[in-house]
Amino acid sequence: MTVLTRWEPFREIATLQDRMNRLFQDSYPGREEALSTSSFAPPVDVYEDEHKITLKIEVPGIEEKDLDIQVENNILTVHGERKFEKEEKEENYRRVERQYGSFTRTFTLPNSIDGDSIAADYDKGVLKIQLSKKAEAKPKQIKVNVGSAKTLESKGPGKAA
Repeated sequence: MTVLTRWEPFREIATLQDRMNRLFQDSYPGREEALSTSSFAPPVDVYEDEHKITLKIEVPGIEEKDLDIQVENNILTVHGERKFEKEEKEENYRRVERQYGSFTRTFTLPNSIDGDSIAADYDKGVLKIQLSKKAEAKPKQIKVNVGSAKTLESKGPGKAA
């Protein structure tokens, strides 16, 4: 008995794409992002208020001695390294999802930052860098005087008090 099947040209392309995806996933198990990014970059939150700029960088598993923070020419550079721990194998099953290796993050600082008053704290895997603003960069409150302008007007120009 002859069976007729409908020919769909794009089905073969989709099948080929699925096979290629499986080939790359088998070559790099658990490392799908390794094909698109080659370095480890920890996430950063940046907060700003009238007195300072604060950066919070997630670097769990990195020891304080493996972090290097430098400021030069209004550029803040944070460099660190997460070292690979011992590998655990169990019945030929191995999976590595956490990223390891060194990273460098750079931030261009505004001219309003006071380079002499930068503080860094490391607690529970979060590096917190506080950058204080210069005094002239902070907003100034201007007091509005009420009534003093009227006394100057009542005297008028050229009138003595």
